[in-house]
Amino acid sequence: MRFRDRGEAGQELAEQLRVRQEKGLLAHPVVLALPRGGVAVAREIARVLQAPLDVLVVRKIGAPFHEEFGVGALAGDDPPLFDEATLYRLGLTEADLAPVVERERKELRRREERYRQGRPAPRLGGRTAVVVDDGVATGSTARVALRAVRGRQPERLVLAVPVCAPEAAGELRREVDDFVCLHEPRLFSAVGEWYEDFGQLSDADVLEALREG
Repeated sequence: MRFRDRGEAGQELAEQLRVRQEKGLLAHPVVLALPRGGVAVAREIARVLQAPLDVLVVRKIGAPFHEEFGVGALAGDDPPLFDEATLYRLGLTEADLAPVVERERKELRRREERYRQGRPAPRLGGRTAVVVDDGVATGSTARVALRAVRGRQPERLVLAVPVCAPEAAGELRREVDDFVCLHEPRLFSAVGEWYEDFGQLSDADVLEALREG
């Protein structure tokens, strides 16, 4: 099963979440998208739930020899969260990754300033925080995002993704009050393989979605 694009994936996820909302399981929702790709999915969800849309900027920490291979992630000013087993397997230390962490921290702050444009992050007390991405492979980025949101003390914490690797899904379920995923394919190598159109979004795309939300 492949999605046409992120918009279609968001529409299908939104229908699952709408049912939960009608059952009273998504009280006062606020949708938090992981940019950039998650924003196109989250826009559809926020529209159906009639909920505010905001961003949750998280940066993946890639291996020095392969930036797309995540070995950790960071959010806000929190310390980075590393996958210790992966570091050990690759023969890496946290000190080896210090330059990567510094670079990603700078990009995280740039994006927060660009997307927020002076707006404070939404308050989550008494609300259901629905964290959305376009898919999950290792789960390191999603885990950091969820822990950052949990620290802001929402009433309920929900993770909604169109597709997720089964191994990551098992770990992420322990981080949330509800996990909504359309597909957990047994053979999983990359999120993009589950989309016909997986083109990269720009900062301008993110800002347009936030204005609409």
